[in-house]
Amino acid sequence: MKITRFETFVVPPRWLFLKVETDEGISGWGEPIVEGKAETVRAAVHEFADALIGKDPMRIEDLWQLMYRASFYRGGPVLMSAIAGIDQALWDIKGKFYRAPVHQLLGGACRDRMRVYSWIGGDRPSDVAKAIKEAAGHGFTAVKMNLTEELQYIDSFDKVDAAVERVATARQAVGKSFGIALDFHGRVHKPMAKVLVKELEPFHPMFIEEPVLPQNNEHLQELARHTSIPIATGERMFTRWDFKRVLADGCVDIVQPDLSHAGGITECKKIAAMAEAYDVALAPHCPLGPIALAASLQVDATAHNAFIQEQSLGIHYHEGSDLLDFLKDPSVFTYRDGYVDIPSGPGLGVEIDEDKVRKAAEIGHKWRNPVWRHADGSIAEW
Repeated sequence: MKITRFETFVVPPRWLFLKVETDEGISGWGEPIVEGKAETVRAAVHEFADALIGKDPMRIEDLWQLMYRASFYRGGPVLMSAIAGIDQALWDIKGKFYRAPVHQLLGGACRDRMRVYSWIGGDRPSDVAKAIKEAAGHGFTAVKMNLTEELQYIDSFDKVDAAVERVATARQAVGKSFGIALDFHGRVHKPMAKVLVKELEPFHPMFIEEPVLPQNNEHLQELARHTSIPIATGERMFTRWDFKRVLADGCVDIVQPDLSHAGGITECKKIAAMAEAYDVALAPHCPLGPIALAASLQVDATAHNAFIQEQSLGIHYHEGSDLLDFLKDPSVFTYRDGYVDIPSGPGLGVEIDEDKVRKAAEIGHKWRNPVWRHADGSIAEW
């Protein structure tokens, strides 16, 4: 079998889909995207295609190494996201060839279903009591919410009090056993992160996410000494080498590689195994589309340390299109009692509605993340 063609589709709300075709009529789908940089990643995908067309798609490890190691400049969000989407599509092809879900090719599943969580509250968290009750009403047993708006390096206790009050309101709405994850979103600098983690402990968060920017991961050790709350990070880390330091330092409790950013199934399976060796949990990042979620669940199925999966149904970024819109059978992502079954169809386990993808690609998108500023006019972390 040989790879014959790469075709990419920029589709709303902010996604990029990839179709890889072969000379035996088997096609695979991937989701290579950096949110806000779809055209940049698209160009990278097609640059990689120059080296892959004519190659055997079944040699996934070799093709991954070709894309990564044959590039003198490597790593980073754009190149690793391009590799990720291609890798997903290759696994989809291989699973379809063998008429087996990807997790069977990775050694088989160690679980039948995966716990999932829902997003609430939006970019600037609000109405959290109503939103968390709605999530619970839909059967979710856990949610994630942005903790704060913008914060300066040193900021007022009014903002700290407002953030803590939102968490208190959410906790009061659903009781002690419901999972509440708090996303710092890299908006918080070390001085204020130290304050917040102490203030949040009484509300027993499921975890805090990206309490500092990944460029400042050396501060996670100090934060870990300040709190008993599990610390999660990894959505902006792109290779096993990026995760190596935080795992060796023992300062992270949950790793969150993104299957569309961190080299795809091939790399994230390795990151999961590294984390397991350090007794660290896995919770893949995935506020994206159906292909990314399917790929995440295939890895979750085989990773003993996977404990919960992000998914994007109803997330605040998705205006005009949603997670299920491009699937021929949306029931593959039916959530029951806070869980979703591991997709058992061949390949990634989802069937993409290509006609809908092509129609949506005629619309396309130019999604960009918001630009926030502090009161003094300086750029704030979003």
